Amino acid sequence: MTREKWTVDLAHSEVGFSVKHMMISRAKGTFDKFDAVIEADVEDLTDSKIEVTIDAASINTRNEDRDNHLRSADFFDVENHPTLTFVSTDVKRKGNNEYDVIGDLTINGNTNQVTLDVTFEGQSKDPMSGSTVAGFSGETKISRKEFGLTWNATLETGGVLVSDEVKIHFELELHKAE
Repeated sequence: MTREKWTVDLAHSEVGFSVKHMMISRAKGTFDKFDAVIEADVEDLTDSKIEVTIDAASINTRNEDRDNHLRSADFFDVENHPTLTFVSTDVKRKGNNEYDVIGDLTINGNTNQVTLDVTFEGQSKDPMSGSTVAGFSGETKISRKEFGLTWNATLETGGVLVSDEVKIHFELELHKAE
């Protein structure tokens, strides 16, 4: 098993989230700028090193007022905490091409251990560049409160404007570094 370096193809990758809004629907968004340092044998991730850095200001929910509020001190406080980071600490095989990637997620200056449910989608040769490409998808759920994201508003009908649970998902296309 040999670890190789991989880079993220942003044009074919996404880091997104969804959170319950007003107790009745889901608000969704993405982070448009992120990068990763990945050293892995994509056929067996158990000895991988994964570090992801997300530009918090690149949040995009397709609503400028909401995005600006999310950038403010009420949420991500991008002026004081410009990045969100994930650093893997362990990887466990769950099944064929399925892994638990355990690591430290830092949001708004608060770090907590999370487990990402990751699937290796396969690898191929890029017909345009000839480089080796690998695909991964994954998801996890976090508590906003555990990361200091406590802003909310009470609804007159009961409940709150923004749920505590946030679902995070990602699709990554990686290119083997030459």
